[in-house]
Formats: sequence, structure tokens, C-alpha cells
Amino acid sequence: MRLLERDDAGEIRPTKDLPSGKIPPYAILSHTWGPDEEEVSYKDLKDGRAVSKLGYNKIRFCADQAWRDGRKFFWVDTCCIDKSNSTELQEAINSMFRWYRDAAKCYVYLTDVSTDKRDADGDPSWKWAFQKCKWFTRGWTLQELIAPTSVEFFSREKARIGDRNSLERMIHDVTGIPLEALRGSPLSDFSVHDRMAWMKQRNTTREEDMAYSLFGIFDVHLPLIYGEGKEKALERLREKIGKDDGCLADLRVTDPRHDKKRIEAAKGGLLKDSYCWVLSNVQFQQWHDGDDQRLLWINGDPGKGKTMLLCGIIDELKKSTPPGLLSFFFCQATDSRINNATAVLRGLIYLLVSQQPALISHVRRPYDHAGKKMFEGPNVWIVLCEIFTSILQDPGLRMTYLIIDALDECVTDLPQLLELITRTSCTSSPIKWIVSSRNWPDIEEQLETATQKARLSLELNAESISTAVNAFIQNRIDQLASKTKHDANMIGKIRDYLHSHANGTFLWVALVCQALADPKVKKRHILAKLQTFPRGLDSLYARMLEQIGHSEDAELCKQILAVAAAVRRPISLDELASLVEMPDDVSDDPESLEEIVKLCGSFLIIRERTVYFVHQSAKDFLLGTASDKASNKASQEAFELVFPTGIEDVSYIIFWRSLNVMSQKLRRDIYCLNAPGFLIDNVRVPDPDPLAMVRYSCIYWIDHLRDLVSSTSSKWVHLLQDDGDIHRFLTTKYLYWLEALSLLRALPEGINAIRQLESLLGHTIRGRLIAIVRDGYRFALSYRMIIEKAPLQAYTSALVFAPTDSMIKKIFKKEEPGWISTISVVEAEWNACTQTLEGHGSSVLSVAFSPDGQRVASGSGDKTIKIWDTASGTGTQTLEGHGGSVWSVAFSPDGQRVASGSIDGTIKIWDAASGTCTQTLEGHGGWVHSVAFSPDGQRVASGSSDNTIKIWDTASGTCTQTLNVGSTATCLSFDYTNAYINTNIGRIQIAWLPTATMESLNQLSSPVCYSYGLGQDYRWITCNNQNVLWLPPEYHTSAFTMQGRKIVLGCYSGRIIIFLFSRDV
Repeated sequence: MRLLERDDAGEIRPTKDLPSGKIPPYAILSHTWGPDEEEVSYKDLKDGRAVSKLGYNKIRFCADQAWRDGRKFFWVDTCCIDKSNSTELQEAINSMFRWYRDAAKCYVYLTDVSTDKRDADGDPSWKWAFQKCKWFTRGWTLQELIAPTSVEFFSREKARIGDRNSLERMIHDVTGIPLEALRGSPLSDFSVHDRMAWMKQRNTTREEDMAYSLFGIFDVHLPLIYGEGKEKALERLREKIGKDDGCLADLRVTDPRHDKKRIEAAKGGLLKDSYCWVLSNVQFQQWHDGDDQRLLWINGDPGKGKTMLLCGIIDELKKSTPPGLLSFFFCQATDSRINNATAVLRGLIYLLVSQQPALISHVRRPYDHAGKKMFEGPNVWIVLCEIFTSILQDPGLRMTYLIIDALDECVTDLPQLLELITRTSCTSSPIKWIVSSRNWPDIEEQLETATQKARLSLELNAESISTAVNAFIQNRIDQLASKTKHDANMIGKIRDYLHSHANGTFLWVALVCQALADPKVKKRHILAKLQTFPRGLDSLYARMLEQIGHSEDAELCKQILAVAAAVRRPISLDELASLVEMPDDVSDDPESLEEIVKLCGSFLIIRERTVYFVHQSAKDFLLGTASDKASNKASQEAFELVFPTGIEDVSYIIFWRSLNVMSQKLRRDIYCLNAPGFLIDNVRVPDPDPLAMVRYSCIYWIDHLRDLVSSTSSKWVHLLQDDGDIHRFLTTKYLYWLEALSLLRALPEGINAIRQLESLLGHTIRGRLIAIVRDGYRFALSYRMIIEKAPLQAYTSALVFAPTDSMIKKIFKKEEPGWISTISVVEAEWNACTQTLEGHGSSVLSVAFSPDGQRVASGSGDKTIKIWDTASGTGTQTLEGHGGSVWSVAFSPDGQRVASGSIDGTIKIWDAASGTCTQTLEGHGGWVHSVAFSPDGQRVASGSSDNTIKIWDTASGTCTQTLNVGSTATCLSFDYTNAYINTNIGRIQIAWLPTATMESLNQLSSPVCYSYGLGQDYRWITCNNQNVLWLPPEYHTSAFTMQGRKIVLGCYSGRIIIFLFSRDV
């Protein structure tokens, strides 16, 4: 960025081009251009002709006004950009919004508005002229109005007539821009359509600028192509926005802004008096104002108001000047969507990108390779960490506040999340963290490793918390008084009791007031009921449970609480009705269901027909894991009351009732799609939803079975016997279950569940059930791809092409399509091919297993490498970057890297988790046909059509040896000593010697091969060097990899075939 500088004598001169980190505070001018010959250009400034031009008047005004405001640097678009330099012009237009946003002040100079003129009554007439001025009709001035923190308007006479705040109503009436946008709300809060509409009444000199002037409004970066026309430019802009929106939609697992509103509403609204104390707290101020403490940990016992405190802090940070980025996340252990580290990171990235859309480039790079799959699979955490770290290192990142509430409720991968927080809090990036949690030693231990940290203990700020709780009590008392019409004397007694018993716990006050507001509590009984509420949260929970025990529906309430505590995620009212034995007049009546849940003593709440615990501490109390050691006995007693025969029995009830309800509800074509090829993307959930009661059961029934059979007790082994409940379900409902899983978009989870069931059976008994399960697993795995895309293909393609001896095919013979009378002959049994992986756009030329056998890498003529999960058959990464077909791929010994060789003559090293290219090795003079890692992972060997083998150091990327072997090494591998390479042309010594030798080829003409492999003509699979399986033409291949008795073939058809052999022959 180039600025203008005014010195003490009033002289104006341009600065040199300043790097982004060295730009001083500056003012900026907004104006409308006159004729080009009147405006001062950069060349005019350099040549000394600026003063003679009419446009210099505006420059002088900006210089003098900035000087009066204590600024000697300023920026004017006419002369701070060298428009003869196309590269500089491109960069300037893409940076313009940011330059206006970062300016200390923006001066709008209006040449057609005069403050000297008067109307007929003698009053200044500038207001009418202001509303009609040319400035509001120009395209570029839209971002100049919205971007800056401070916008001041000046007349032709250089008299100040107001600023954006004082004139906002008039500006709104003229432009139609919402007041919230004029006041600085994030532009992402406004739809694409709304922001486009702000440009409707504006014009630009060059038609393409109607699109280019919107780049900043949408925070996008695109090349300028003057001459393409307005419509083409707008089409490119919309396409860019559409792709970014699609990426953002796939990234989104929740919108934390909505979670915040939901939490505040559920807790009765955010009360400023309950959190404002923290703003004057020493630890908070040191964190906020200084640079020495970048991580603030707020810790306290359950119910102390941590979540609402953070809600208040978020609201206060939104008011920061200058505005920064604010990203936050609320963990909730009872909600599987938001109780894991991956969800936290996705939420933080989502909000950062939503507020500063240009940051989406860090997401788009890997996303454009892998698509939505990037956010799935075992490597998603590594990918997200790299994206997140890259965002935090972005040079355009503004001051950023990152806030995570309830770390203790992050039940999956919390250590990884804590490591990320501590690591990024110690960087020089403009970021600061606030996290909250209970007083957990393991969280404290990991946060202690951060070097720039502060701790705010709520227990050590008891006086401030007590004052905040008192304000909260007054608020709830006022609400209670308005609802119940109690007299002042009674209200006073309630207030006094709450003050003396609250013990600094917001949740305790909320639960007591909720109980007192119950319409069933008679006025004359209020004070007596009040006396029954003991001090302390766990004591209150014990009292609530005791009251449940005295109610007429005590047993039903205990069953509901037990199921709510045992399920994997919060369940809907419909799902609850299927998992708990309800009275006949309740299960089908939504109002009665809600009434029953409300009888559970305030332990549970209902939001959008889903049942949640009122607080994680309530669930912990019932499970016997209360945090308060003094109340642990009461918590253990609660567990014994709710789970009198143990939690295993509740798991059994959930398992058994799940099987029962699925057996009742599941049927063919449950959504009445009719057409066998009806695609899942076109499915609309019917109302009422016939799967509403079985959604939880379909996904989690095997998990609850595993809880039983995996325990030390042999009590539940009978569940796995032939002709039992599981056997009957699979032989009557299996295909309907697969269809339901597809409709629920949970087929991969179902396949993994069947695999777990097979594992359970494999460790117990053998018989017909395990045979059905194994056949069902092969059936689901083989046709997963088509059933996932079109649910009803479970009855057509899957049944038609399944082997004739498939047990699932025989059992569900009646479901086969009657409209197919003649089909090709299919195999009698499942063959050794366990999966077919499809996705490449051309022939597969190379395949390789990861060392642990859980992934396969494939290189293709489509110039890409794909990484596959062998358990589910899903593609987890697509690696793009080669300029030609990929002939060879190899995993490093630790499985963290992939090497690839291409006809473009290069070898690339990739990070297998994120899909990013870490190195490109260049030096071959021909195609690269083969690559291999050394056993220690420190070297890579490559064979090329230039008749050489090169050895590369993976740390530096340098070539350490070039072996002229006189022929093309089409396949190669290191031996275990690291001293030799085995190739198709012989065994080559590669010890660290100045020259290399090749042993006699005669000695290696018939190498001894063990176990399974691929014959030299690539037409046979061999075992112990003997042909054992001929490959038909459609399976002909020149690429293969193996691990033990598992072989992967890459075929010219583009397919990848996996064979698993049970023994040598």
C-alpha cells in the first residue's frame, strides 16, 4: 500500500510501497471523480504536475483535515495507485475494501453539496442537496460508505456536515441500506440478494466495475478482466459466491450464533447485571488490554453461571473498537453434534469465515480436492487443524477472539483440543482465547503448558459472583411476582430465602424459581415448599429425585430418566415413546408425552420436541458421578434409585425395545418413493415421518448390544444365539433396515455396526446367525454405494447382482423385482473381492496399502491420487497437482505421507491426512514409473523412463544419488536393510557410496516369491510363485499392491478391486 505524507510545512509527497505490517495510522478520502484530465494521477505526483490540476484541491483538503485530526498520512485513490501497472491495479481493487476498513477516518468530500446556500426561509439547504448528491449514485462509494469505522461528510466549502452515525437515518432513506449495516454489523448477516440490491441505484463508468466494486462487499478475490462485460463479470462473482457458500454449508455442523440464542432463551434471557462484574475484573482486563496473556481460563463448579458469563463477554467484545473477529462455540455433552473436538473446530472456522469471507480460501484449497468428504473420516481433525492454523497465520487476519464454553463437556478428543488451544495461544498471531470449564485437574494440567495464560476462578471471586446471583434472584423474583400475583410480604420472604441459600449458584436459583412457578403449587403452600429446598446443587437434585419418588408416576419418571441418561444422544419425544413403556393413552399423544417429561422434577427440558438434561451436572448426578465430593453419596444413592438393577439392564431395555419398534415400523418403501431409481438428494421427509420413532434405534441398537456383550458378565450371551431376537430381525427386516439407514443418511454407520456385530459373534458362538451377519455385511458393503444414492436399489440392483447363494438374497427372494425376467448369470458365492472402489475418471495405474492396512492409495490417468478407507470403502482424500497420469504411489512406513510419480517427470510428497503437497521433487528427464519409501522413511526412490533411479532425501528434497541402470525400473522397493533396492531389472545396491553397482541379473532372473502376488504378465494372481487365479480381461491390470493375503488391483476400467485370501494354496 502506498500512502501520501504531509510534513510540518504542508508539503505532500508519496511514500514508498509499504508492506502490510508497516502501515502507519492513516486517513482516507472518498469522493466522486471528475474528468480524467482534472484528477491527479500517480504519474502527476512523480512528475511534479499535481498542484496545477483541479483535483489537487481534494488532495489538499484531505491532507489538511487529517493533519487537524492528528494524522500526517492519508490515502487518495486517484494518485496512490499506479494504474499503468496492471498487477498493482488488480491488487488495489481486491484490497480496496480492506484499506477503507482499516483507515482511522474516512472523509467524504461532496462537491455538489454546499453549506453556504439557504432556502426561502433562510435555513441551510444542504440536507436536500445531500440526499440528491452524486456520491450516493456511484458504485465504488458503496464500500466506501460501509467499510470504514468512522465516516465524516464535508461540503464543497470543506465544512463538516455530520458523520455516518448522526446522518444514518437520512443515509438509510436514500440508499435503502439497513441501519444495522451502517452501524457495523457483519456483512455476512445480510443475504447475497440483499447486498446485491444495495447496488441497484448505482452506476460505474466502466460496466465491469458494477461487479468489481462488490468484491469487498462479499470479501472475494477475483482477477479483473476489463472487456468481459457487466453480465459476465457478475456471473463470475455469483459463481465464486456460490462455490464459497457450498463449501461453507458443508463445513457447518451448527451455527454457534444460533446455539447462543437458544441457550440464552432456555435460561430465561441474558441479564447484564449477572455478568458485568467480569468487565472490571483484574484478570479479565489484563487479558483484554495487554499482550502478555493470550489465554484466559474461566473455571468454576457446575451452575456457577460460566455459560451465561461467556455469553455476556461475547456481547461486550462485539462492541470492540476497532471491530475484530469473534468466534465462539458452546460444548454440550448431551448433544452429539456439539460434544466433540472436531465439531468445536468446525464451528470456530465457520464463524471466522462467515465474518471475514476471504478466509474461506484456506478451506477451499483442500475442499476443492476432496469435497464434503474432507469433513468426514478418521483424518478430519488433522485436516481441520491445518486449515485453522493457516487461517490464524493469514496476514489479513484482524484481531481475533476465540471463545469455547464448557471444555469439560467435550467428550471426544478433548486432549487434542487442549493441545491446539495451548499451542496457538503462544503464537504471535493477533488472537486471544477464552475457555471455560469445571475445575478438572486434567484440563488444568494441560492448560498450564501455555506460556501466556491467566486464570479466573469463580470460587476465588465469590463476592462478585454473589452480587451477580443476587441480581439474578431479583430478576427471577420479578418474573415470579408477575406470574403468581403474590403479595409483597411473600415475595420478600422468597427473596430472603433465595439470598441465604443460593450459595452463588445460578442454576440452583433457576430450578427453585421454576418449581415455585408451577401452577399446581397453591399460594398457601408456597412458603412450606420453599423450606424443602436445601442448599447446594446436588442436594437440590437429591430433593427433586425424592419428590419424584412420592409421585403417582414415580416408576415411569425413573424409567424416562434412566433412558435419557443411557442414550448416546438427546432423543425426540417420538423416540422416547418407543424406548420407554408408556401408558396406552400417552405414547400417541404429544401433549401427554410432554406432560410426563415435565413430571421428571426439572431434571429434563424439552426443546423443539427433543428431550435434554437441564444441565450436564444433572445427568452426572443421576449417573453417580457428581462433581461435589461431599454430595457423592447422594449421587450414588440416586444412581441406585434410577438404575436399581444396573445400567446394563437399561441398555438391554433400549436394545430390546429398539429391535421391537424397528420390527413393527420398518417396511419396504417406507417413504413411498415408488420409483426404484429415486435419488436420496431428491427425498423429502413425509409429515408425519414414519421413521420418527425409529431414528435412534436404527443407528444405535447394536451399540447398546455391544455394551451388554462386551461386559465382563456372560449374562447376555444368549442374545447372540440362533433363532433369537437378532436372528429374527435380520431374517425379516434386514433390507428394510438398510433402506431406512439410507433415508437417514446413516448407511456407513450401519455398515460399521454390522461389522461390530460380526466381531461380537466371532468371539462367542458359531451357527446360522453369524453366517447371516457375515453375508449381510458383504451384501451391504458390496452395494453400499448404490443404496446410499438410491435407497430402493437395495431391492433391485443389490438383490439382482448378489451371488445366487447369498443368504440375504435367498431370504428376501420375494423382494426381487418381478419386472426383470432375464438377467446375466451371476456368481454362486461371494468372491474374494470384498469391495469395488469407484471414483476415478480414468484408468487406475497404481495402488498401495497404508502400513496399517486401513487405507489404500490409488494413482490414475485422471492425474489424481485418491486415498480410500478400506473398512467403509469411502474416499477420504483426492490429491491434485500432477500435470499428467500418476503411474506410481507409495505410503511412508508411518502412513503419514504418500509419494507419487507421474508422467510429468516429477515425484510429489503428500500429507496423507490433509491432502496437501509438501514437496515436489524434480530432476528426471522422463516419465516416473515407480516410487518407494525406505523402511526408515528418510529416503524415496524413483524409477524413470530416462533409465535412471534417483534416491531422494525426504527432509531436504534433494537428490542424493542417481543410478544409471540402462533400463526403466517399472517397479521397485527397498529391502529391510536400507542398502538395496529390488526392481524388475535386478537387485541394486544403494548404500551411501559415490558409485553404485548392480549384481548379476542371472542370479535374479528367477527370484523366490512367497505368498500371494501378481504374475509377470499381470494376468494371473500367484501364490508362492505359482499361478492360482486367472484374471478375466475386465480385471487386467498393470498396478497392484499387497499386504499379507490382501491384494489390491487397479484396473484399466478405472475400478479398484480388493481380494482377501484366507490361506495359501
